[in-house]
Amino acid sequence: MEPLTARAQKSSSHVPRNSVFRTISGLLKAATLNLGNGFVIECSQHSRYPSAPLIAPKADASPTSNDMRITPVALAIFDLDNTLIAGDSDYSWGVFLVEKQLVDAETYRIANERFYQDYKNGTLDIRAYLEFSLAPLTRFTQDELRELHAEFMQQHVEPLMLNKAEALLRQHREQGDHLLIITATNGFITRPIAKRLGVADILATDPEVIDGRHTGKFVGTPCFQSGKITNLQEWLKHTNHSLTGAYFYSDSINDLPLLELVDKPVAVDPDERLTAIANERNWNIISLRD
Repeated sequence: MEPLTARAQKSSSHVPRNSVFRTISGLLKAATLNLGNGFVIECSQHSRYPSAPLIAPKADASPTSNDMRITPVALAIFDLDNTLIAGDSDYSWGVFLVEKQLVDAETYRIANERFYQDYKNGTLDIRAYLEFSLAPLTRFTQDELRELHAEFMQQHVEPLMLNKAEALLRQHREQGDHLLIITATNGFITRPIAKRLGVADILATDPEVIDGRHTGKFVGTPCFQSGKITNLQEWLKHTNHSLTGAYFYSDSINDLPLLELVDKPVAVDPDERLTAIANERNWNIISLRD
């Protein structure tokens, strides 16, 4: 179950004694309560703070009346690579492996460049790429992989962090939206990045792990192109969320299926093809680059 946010404002008006939110209204300008069930409860007294409520008062609300309105929590969904961070973490992991000489440097570098170009062109064979990118994980223990990833985070991911992206995440948190990252990059790489960004929920292509070792295979449907929708719909079945009023932020033409699905698509520093579509359909276009 997802949290419910209850907000109440102090007012110089008298608060009726039978108000269920009397104590909150009397003591706090705004409060956040975890009440469950995937709904936002807005409770306000409309007098001194007209700009504070997240939901507008009813047209017939009197200055001294309490107004409680319930609306579903909106999803704020984000692509990760080249959207919330200024680069591609999957590609960067390949660069890191080459730098550490943990793979055949020249062969791996050429293949990594080719797959990345295919991704940008919208022609990536995701299964072939996953076979390539997950294979190195089979050579290491979980402890070794954690150490490698920590080094990777410091050397390659931290320089990609964007102040504007973190501010956008903070804005959605403050307005009560539920944050979700959805990415084609495998979960071994991306889950620690989501944690670094303070986002608890992430849908990614998950590597298969048996008896504590990576097998080089993946679990379920790759979280890529229309596969993002497949994984998202499965996630929605097990949560109290819906796509009503949902945002989706992405830079890539590969994410067109999900951008078309949500109510509020936003192109973020988009590639050339996505820019053209966003302009044609009057979608918002923003930049998170500093």
